[in-house]
Amino acid sequence: MQGQSQQQAYDRGITIFSPDGRLYQVEYAREAVKRGTASVGLRTPDGVVLAANRQVSSPLMERSSVEKIHKADEHIGVASAGHVADARQLVDLARRRAQGEQLRYGQQIGVETLTRAVTDHIQEYTQTGGARPFGVALLVGGIEDGEPKLFETDPSGTDYEWKAAAIGGDRDVIQGYLEENYREDLDVDGGLELAVSALSEPEDEVVAAEDVDVATITTEDESFQSVDDDRLESIIAEIETETEESDE
Repeated sequence: MQGQSQQQAYDRGITIFSPDGRLYQVEYAREAVKRGTASVGLRTPDGVVLAANRQVSSPLMERSSVEKIHKADEHIGVASAGHVADARQLVDLARRRAQGEQLRYGQQIGVETLTRAVTDHIQEYTQTGGARPFGVALLVGGIEDGEPKLFETDPSGTDYEWKAAAIGGDRDVIQGYLEENYREDLDVDGGLELAVSALSEPEDEVVAAEDVDVATITTEDESFQSVDDDRLESIIAEIETETEESDE
């Protein structure tokens, strides 16, 4: 009986390590991320591509209300997977941090600096009594000193830099596809096609334009830009053509 109560303490208490050094609530937060729809980020020599699956649970829901990709600053975008409300809180934190940097120093915040500020905040919630970890992972992409940068945040408060990464549901399948098909010489257009193809990999068909949200930040203008439906439909049509040709 005593052993069971000890197990429950490790299970419920965010500030208590289990005997084998685990924080169960952080692991549960990672499971919450896996239950979210997938997001993908790619770094290319001339920019960063962020793409997210935003399928809705009901035809009565307005798709525009499903936000998976956010503008954190003029030169930085964020894609999320996991609890939407948690993502919104972290994106708001990132925006305030970016605005503070601009007001205080008169310059844009670095992508790595902003990511580290967010993960420092996330980490605080892994050691604070009466709180829970953030059940969301983020992909933070942008341009820093003319160079594309892409980072992932984890519910533990750890950040990783990537060339290409997937978060959320079916991560292993999508990440495997990226590892097979990513090339460091891709341009932004090639990155867009690869990102949409990667999100389609767990399904039997290419995702519809209305089910995906895509944005780019290029080195040319260092500006966050959402990809419109017309361009998405063109990319999807090209992917479908290539798939049909490869099947013949």
